[in-house]
Amino acid sequence: MATDTIDQKTLSQLVEAGAVRAAHVVGHGNGWTIAAKYGLTERFLSAKRGDVRVFRKLETLVGFLRDMGISHFEVDAADYDPNSIERTTRPDRSAALKEAHAARAYDKWFREQVQESLDDPRPNVPHAQVQKEMAVKKAALRKQLARGGAKS
Repeated sequence: MATDTIDQKTLSQLVEAGAVRAAHVVGHGNGWTIAAKYGLTERFLSAKRGDVRVFRKLETLVGFLRDMGISHFEVDAADYDPNSIERTTRPDRSAALKEAHAARAYDKWFREQVQESLDDPRPNVPHAQVQKEMAVKKAALRKQLARGGAKS
């Protein structure tokens, strides 16, 4: 299968401009792809991930083409095999969805923590003041360690 692809938005714009000379529906495994010819170029429709978009059902693809404004097209079923076990669905969406939910949960938790900090009525201590206080404490600890650990 060709790797040159075109996204749906670009294809739609080309159809509106009347630049698409022909459309070919090509059977591939147990699904169908679309190749659009414009100018001297022929490109396959891509999915959002950049891979060639594969339609499981021919009826779905025909509806898609009609909605796009393409009502005449050629069908090449030479490589179509309805019994093919080739996977035409998106790979492991479960893991991607779990990752997205985890990211959303973390984002929600993080925003809650920030808001809780902003809403805290206790007085804030400026960073410079904390640095000075810690410098004094470090110096006192260093003196104590220099004297052998005896408390003053």
